[in-house]
Amino acid sequence: MTLMKFSRIIHRPLSLTNRAMLFVAIAISFSMLIIGHLVQSAVERHFEEQDADELAVITQAVESALNKASAERLPPEDVLAKAVSGHHGVYFQVWDEHHQLIFGPPNLHPSKQTITYFAVEKIQADNLYRWSVDEKTFRGIVTQTQVGNHRYHIVAVIDMGFHLHFLDSFGRTLWLIMSLAGVITLLAAWFGVHQGHAPLRALSKVIQNVQADHLDVRLDTDTIPAELITLVDSFNRMISRLEESFDKLSHFSADIAHELRTPLTNLITQTQVGLSKSRSHDEYRELLYSSLEEQERLTKMVNDMLWLAQSENGLLRPDREKLELVQEVEATFEFLEALAEEKGIRFQVQGKPTAFVGDRAMLRRALSNLLSNALRFTSEGGMVQVNIWQASNAVYLRVKNPGPTIDSAHLPHLFDRFYRVDPSRQRQSEGAGLGLAIVKSIVEAHNGTISVSSAYGITSFTIIFQQVANDRHRVAGALS
Repeated sequence: MTLMKFSRIIHRPLSLTNRAMLFVAIAISFSMLIIGHLVQSAVERHFEEQDADELAVITQAVESALNKASAERLPPEDVLAKAVSGHHGVYFQVWDEHHQLIFGPPNLHPSKQTITYFAVEKIQADNLYRWSVDEKTFRGIVTQTQVGNHRYHIVAVIDMGFHLHFLDSFGRTLWLIMSLAGVITLLAAWFGVHQGHAPLRALSKVIQNVQADHLDVRLDTDTIPAELITLVDSFNRMISRLEESFDKLSHFSADIAHELRTPLTNLITQTQVGLSKSRSHDEYRELLYSSLEEQERLTKMVNDMLWLAQSENGLLRPDREKLELVQEVEATFEFLEALAEEKGIRFQVQGKPTAFVGDRAMLRRALSNLLSNALRFTSEGGMVQVNIWQASNAVYLRVKNPGPTIDSAHLPHLFDRFYRVDPSRQRQSEGAGLGLAIVKSIVEAHNGTISVSSAYGITSFTIIFQQVANDRHRVAGALS
């Protein structure tokens, strides 16, 4: 168990804070290295330029001394001894054209050939020469000068001991300061990231308070940073969908309890009546028929609910066959003709023969539910009309009936399970309230949509079936 936990920790993605801090640490380290290197290089360059200027002054002083000795016909050694003064850690040598040392300490340079190789015309920081002798480090320059008939090599050097000591001390101090600055910057960055995640922590606390009985909670996008607006909007939409689903589930539970209570109560009452005293054979038969009616209603309700559940979970696949909608509507008329004649209601279908690819049984069930619904709310002597037409690769079917105008507030809910426009919710002969929900599921199974409108005493249900490429080929074959 410990190994599994450790493995999960190892493979867990880095937290947002750790990711940000890792990036900041890499950026700061890289920046500090570059800055430290640039500062050290600048200081070293400053010393090189300073040394070049001082070596140029020394070289000029030595050349002036050699010119003075030549002009006054004095021994060079006497004049060169007084040529340079007031310069600490500065030395020079003068060599003749035969590479013989005329003046200066003999141990400043490791090789006589180097005098010729490194002679320069102009003293600059870029052409200074650096070498070590007896654990001492020097920076110098070699120049040539012509004095009369004599050519001299002047080697001017500076002892770098002080410079190296300063640079070493400066480097340690610099990197210590840079390290401390890096640590302070990292701490400031961590604090900034921590404060930056404060809105996330606040959102987390709000989200933790969301319970099944408090799904009305919504997060305010005006009080959060711009980066979190998309997240909050997505959360609010998700909660809205959950709230809607919970409301439907709650209503569904109440509706199914309401729908089951009446037939079960009737069954219990009838059974109690039958058992209350001895009755004749015909009376018992009548009680059994009445009980059978209630049981059949229960069975139909359960079958409808099972059908809807299978449809919503994609377990019902419509069989694709070539149909002609006008014929299917007329066949449904014949099925409901007896009920329509009983109420004095007429059926009418308008439209040209229109081919459609779908499931015959499902289509007739949807038509039967729509027409039964229309018969239920059409007054005696009225007419239920079905219109069929085709346009833009789509087939349209509309069922219209006269009757009470349905308030617009109820229209979006007519296809919900057990929904009734009548607020009293009294159970009548119209059924359990699953018919329109089944119609919607059948239409959607055929890649269609259904809508309802009600105005001026006319209620219309409009179905639109989109014809996909394969269905259009089948339709073309049916019409040919």
